[in-house]
Amino acid sequence: MTAHEPGVRPHLSTFRQLLLSFFWFSTNMMWSAILIITMPSQIKAAVGDTSKGSVLGLALGAGAIISMVAAPVFGGLSDRIRLPGGRRKPWILIGSVGNAAGLVGLAYLIRPGQPESVLGWTAVFLFVELFNNVATGPYSALIPDLVSPEQRGSASGWLGLMTMLGTFVGGLMGFLIGPIGMPGVYFIMIGVILLGAVVTLFGVKEYDLPSSTPPFDVGKFVRGLYDPFLHSDFTWVFLTRLLVTMGIFTVQEFIQYYLGDVIGSPYILDGLGKVASTAETATSFFLPMVLLGAIITTLLAGVLSDRYGRKLMVYLSGALMGTVCLVFILFHSFTLAVLMGVVFGLGYGAYESVDWALASDVLPSMDDYAKDMGVWHVALVLPQVIATPVAGFLLDNFQQVGKAQHIPNLGYTVIFLLAVIYFVLGTVFVKQIKKVR
Repeated sequence: MTAHEPGVRPHLSTFRQLLLSFFWFSTNMMWSAILIITMPSQIKAAVGDTSKGSVLGLALGAGAIISMVAAPVFGGLSDRIRLPGGRRKPWILIGSVGNAAGLVGLAYLIRPGQPESVLGWTAVFLFVELFNNVATGPYSALIPDLVSPEQRGSASGWLGLMTMLGTFVGGLMGFLIGPIGMPGVYFIMIGVILLGAVVTLFGVKEYDLPSSTPPFDVGKFVRGLYDPFLHSDFTWVFLTRLLVTMGIFTVQEFIQYYLGDVIGSPYILDGLGKVASTAETATSFFLPMVLLGAIITTLLAGVLSDRYGRKLMVYLSGALMGTVCLVFILFHSFTLAVLMGVVFGLGYGAYESVDWALASDVLPSMDDYAKDMGVWHVALVLPQVIATPVAGFLLDNFQQVGKAQHIPNLGYTVIFLLAVIYFVLGTVFVKQIKKVR
C-alpha cells in the first residue's frame, strides 16, 4: 500500500485541518464580497433599477459557465499531470496569481450611469472565474487526498467553518465602500487571496503522486466527465446539491435588492435604532447574522453526521432555509429579517458542512478525486447558470407586473417561492442516496 491509500493516511491534528481548509476562507471571502456586496452595487449603479436583476443574473450565469468547465478540467489535469512543486499546489499558485490580477480590473472598469461599461467588466469577471477555478479545482481534492474516511466529517466541518468565516468577512466589505472606496475593497480581496495561497503552499503537506496513476489522456478525460454519473449515489448527491444551491443563490444574489426595494431605508433594529442607511451597509449588517447561525452549526453538524448520519443533517438544514424564504414573503421588518438571517445561517452552515463529506463518501474512483470533485463542483456553479438568470428575469418582470396591478413586491414573492421549491426538492431527494446514512 502507498501513503495515498485510505488505510494508511495519518491522523491530522486540528491545526493541520485548519491549514488544509484555509484557502476556502480566502476564496469565499472574495466571492462573498463580489457576489453579495460589490457586484450588485456596481451593476445597479451602471444600469439602474429596471434591468438590474436581469443584468446581474446574466453576468453571473456567464461566469458560472466558465467555472463549470474549468473546475473539472483543471481538477483532472492535477490528477494526471505532475508539475514541479506538488500535485495540487502549483495549480493553486497559478490560479491565485491570475485571480488577483483580474480583481484589479473589477475595481476600475465599471462606470456609474454607463450601462455599456458592464460588458468589459463582465469580461474581466470571467477571467477571475477562470483563474479562481484553476486554483480551486485541484484544491477541492485535498480533503479526499489527505484525510482518512474516519476524519472526513470533522475535516468537512473545518472546511465549512472556513467557508462561513470567509463569507462573513466578505460580507463586511459593504461597510468599507464609503471609507475606502470600491477599489480599496478589491485590493483587500487581492491580499486575502494571495494570503490563502501562501498558507496552502507552505502549510499543507501533499502525498507523492501514486506510481499507479496513469498519464493524462484527453479522450479518457472527456469520457470520465460523465463516468461518475454511472454511479447512482453520485448522481443523487449531485442533483440534491444542485437544487439546494439553486435555492441559496436565488436568495443570496438578490438579498441586497430585497433590502433596498422591500424593507427600505432607514434600517431600524428594535432596541438598537438605526443601524444602516443604504442597502449595501444593511446587507453587511444582515450577512454576519447569517454567518452567526452558520458558525454555530458548521463544525457541530460535520461531527454529528459522522455519528448519526449525513441525511438527517441535510433534512434539517433544508427545512430551516425553506422556512426563512416564506417568512421573507410574509413579513417585511428589518428586525425580523435579521433574526431570520440567523435561522437561515443555521441551515446553511449545517448543509455546507455535511454535503462535502457526503460527496467525499460517494466518489467513484480514488485515482480521479480532483476530476470527480470538479464534476461535483458543477453542482455549485450550474445554479448560477440556471437560477440567477431565471430569478433576475422573474424579478424584473414581475416587479413591473406587480406595479401595474398594484401588488407591491410581486417579483420578490415569486423568486422566494421558487427558492422554497428548490429547497424542498433538494432535501426530499437525499433519501435516494443508498451508500450513506
